[in-house]
Amino acid sequence: MEGDTPGDGEPRPRGADVRRRTRALAVLVAVGLVAPLAACGPGDDGTPELTWYINPDNGGQADIAASCTEAADGAYRIQTELLPRDAASQREQLARRLAAKDSSIDIMSLDPVFIAEFAEADFLAPVPDDVADATTQDVVQGAIDASTWKDELVAIPFWANTQLLWYRKSVAEAAGLDMTQPVTWDQIMQAAQDQDKLLAVQGAKAESLTVWINALVEGAGGHILENPEAPADEVELGLDTDAGKAAATIIGEIGTSGVGGPGLPSEDEPASLTKFQGDRGSFMVNWPFVWSSTQGAVDAGSLDQSLLDDIGWALYPQTTEGEDARPPYGGISLGIGAFGKHTDLAYEAAQCIVSPENQAEYFVTNGNPAASTQAYEDPDVQEAFPMYDVIRDSLDQAAPRPQTPFYNEVSTGLQQTWYPPADVDPDTTPQQSTDFITAVLRGERLL
Repeated sequence: MEGDTPGDGEPRPRGADVRRRTRALAVLVAVGLVAPLAACGPGDDGTPELTWYINPDNGGQADIAASCTEAADGAYRIQTELLPRDAASQREQLARRLAAKDSSIDIMSLDPVFIAEFAEADFLAPVPDDVADATTQDVVQGAIDASTWKDELVAIPFWANTQLLWYRKSVAEAAGLDMTQPVTWDQIMQAAQDQDKLLAVQGAKAESLTVWINALVEGAGGHILENPEAPADEVELGLDTDAGKAAATIIGEIGTSGVGGPGLPSEDEPASLTKFQGDRGSFMVNWPFVWSSTQGAVDAGSLDQSLLDDIGWALYPQTTEGEDARPPYGGISLGIGAFGKHTDLAYEAAQCIVSPENQAEYFVTNGNPAASTQAYEDPDVQEAFPMYDVIRDSLDQAAPRPQTPFYNEVSTGLQQTWYPPADVDPDTTPQQSTDFITAVLRGERLL
């Protein structure tokens, strides 16, 4: 996937207020062990150097850095530093350095779930109004929402991601489903069961489970957190509600009915794809990598062309019939380090990085969908991803995961209480989950 100042602003928190400090930034305890790194100064020719901390990809961000360096015509030079592969390690590395006021961090590729945490800790330089206006024009709503904290844009949308409903045309046709119209989870579960097929979802005890829960709750008109900006001991969860129970009903039924298959409790995104590509494949929720991965397997001769021809795509299933689905949102936004010596140049560079042209190229070469709607008009994008319009529309409907400085506690708490899928019960799981996460946020229980 797809990574402090007290929230109430009181200068000297005491007693219960101390607990309001972000536990998600417990890593700051290590600040005393972390020395600030020297800021990158000008190069040998006097050109200011900006360091962009990037998440691993297929080289696309490094290519963009080189392109924007050339376009800057001597105004600045961008060098890239590679972050660890997993988002949690990316977060830890950046948080430790920023807690030490590391001035070498100019630009960061940030996982959306950590944006609120970094913003609350004052780790991100304020986005100038003109930059905010320029970088949110013709941008999908999901990317704007994910880059916003307390009604302010705090990061720059770069690339976005969302899950689609992938289906085998033969199975949908046999079930009599019109896939040009919205379909519900109940419909695809029934279609798979009637034909002795398997429904591919991510039931592993991992971030992918949080992604699934959030999309189901949001699709039923609810939210996992009712007041995400609240301090830890005042956070209210929206799980023990009609929306939470609707989500639990779907997960529990897939887990107990067998339609999810015996491997459901360990199934992640690649495992879902393998199941979907098999003889019993029917429907699957998954990210756009599905298309390029399947194409590559067909080109390599490990899968038949007939499989690729049988694959269709549509918007994410509705949790509640007649209510718009709220598909998962992922991707990367650019954060500008609060302690860098060239924040003005960093924002100038960020605007170059996220230009529609660069986003389109990155989409085609690295498979990461664009946040810019203009990028979807690029003929190369449309050729490489024939479902480009569904991806774009899905991103406009997409719901980010809970935006809170306490995201780690919330996500881990969900994974512990909504797992395995066969044990999820709408009558008990939402309340048990609420009690557990609330106790963790209040410091009464440990994860």
